[in-house]
Amino acid sequence: MAGHVSVQARGEIALVRIDRPPANAMDRELLADVVAAQQQLAADEPAAVVITGREGFFSAGVDLKLAPTLDAEAQAAMVDGINRMAADWYGFPRPVVCAVNGHAIAGGMILALCGDHRVAGPAGRFGLTEARVGIGFPAVAIAVVRAELSPGAARELDRALEAAADLAALPAQGYAFIKRQLRAPVIAEARRVLDGGTDPLAGAWVGGETAGAAAAVLRRERA
Repeated sequence: MAGHVSVQARGEIALVRIDRPPANAMDRELLADVVAAQQQLAADEPAAVVITGREGFFSAGVDLKLAPTLDAEAQAAMVDGINRMAADWYGFPRPVVCAVNGHAIAGGMILALCGDHRVAGPAGRFGLTEARVGIGFPAVAIAVVRAELSPGAARELDRALEAAADLAALPAQGYAFIKRQLRAPVIAEARRVLDGGTDPLAGAWVGGETAGAAAAVLRRERA
């Protein structure tokens, strides 16, 4: 694929790699690329998928330099992009393993939560930091957080493909059916939001406090 996302075959497993320097921060193009990768793989039907990032960063979430500059239309498009990313990957019928090879912050953490299994290396920060910059959670994103977030022990990064292979060995039709059973309420609500445009953040995602808060976060990260 072109853009910020590549898809590589590793046997029957598809490896999705996100690469937008320096931190895999999310803008509209990156979100569209992540959604397009899901749609491609939904048609290709690999045995399992591994999602990973670039060195040191799974994803730092929304681009904090970009967010305060967006007008209302662009804000609504970003909210929709995050919701579609979360809905599509959360509802993906095949096993999804997230190889969290670095920082997974805010939207990056939400993408990691969309997987069936997460494998994390020894370095990296993980968190949902939207409140620090005055940016609310899109409706589908917060639904995934509520459904999935729980403490877990970090595992070695190189176990990601092994974990995906183990899941891929399970009966595919049964796996897809059980996954739909477990995730159906969140997926149904996600589709209602996406089809009806009912996310309350669509009209005012970034508040007036965001520019100063985002700049403060960026200063701390550079320190």
